[in-house]
Amino acid sequence: MTPAAYLAQLARLQSAFAAMAAGTDPGAVVPGLGDWQVRELVAHLAGVHRWAGGMAEGDPARDDEPDVAGLDAAALSAVYAEHAAGLLAVLERLGPDAAAITLTGPGPASFWFRRQVHETLVHLGDLAAARTGAWTPDVLDGVVALDDGLWADGVDEIVTMFEPRQVRLQRIAPLEHLVALQDPAGGASWVLGAHEDGRSPADSPVATVTGDARSLDLVLWGRVAPDAAGIVIDGDAAAVEAALGAGITP
Repeated sequence: MTPAAYLAQLARLQSAFAAMAAGTDPGAVVPGLGDWQVRELVAHLAGVHRWAGGMAEGDPARDDEPDVAGLDAAALSAVYAEHAAGLLAVLERLGPDAAAITLTGPGPASFWFRRQVHETLVHLGDLAAARTGAWTPDVLDGVVALDDGLWADGVDEIVTMFEPRQVRLQRIAPLEHLVALQDPAGGASWVLGAHEDGRSPADSPVATVTGDARSLDLVLWGRVAPDAAGIVIDGDAAAVEAALGAGITP
């Protein structure tokens, strides 16, 4: 995706999130996120937008979340919309090539174009799941149009950036075995664990996980269980279970 396409997608997802937040009980529980309620989810994403804008500008100190205690759904949505607009304004002003702080060190601001698209996408799903009461692969159907390429890009971000970063930060141990991921319909494939520092390119995957990009992305984020996502595992299923349970995303 081009930087302009990322920004357009981010604006669409933010708009959908604000609209859904305005019609959702702030006290509703968010499935899969412990005891988080919708108000905490909204405050989190608003705070992440503010922080990401600061990182894009080289200021990592903007890490505070807005105080949303006692706000009704309409007010909660308005707070989110303000932070969402602020992030978009920063990214549009900076442009993709501005020097920024990224999650992997100094880099271009375009890192945050992509990262905030996928942050918003996953949390939009969390918000939709709070409304329906459960996370399912189709929880965003009818909420916002999403193509397979966006989901595939999300898989790529986890495989090439998040999982190796988790290892580099010593939050998790290097995966004992590599796991191949395949999206036959989209013609895309990845190898989970292959991007870790020092990993031998001679290592071969011990299992292959096959499914559409949406299912793969949601399984990697821990939002949907493999069996519920309809993916197929060939090879060492225990290695897949270990990889998914290792904490490959923060």
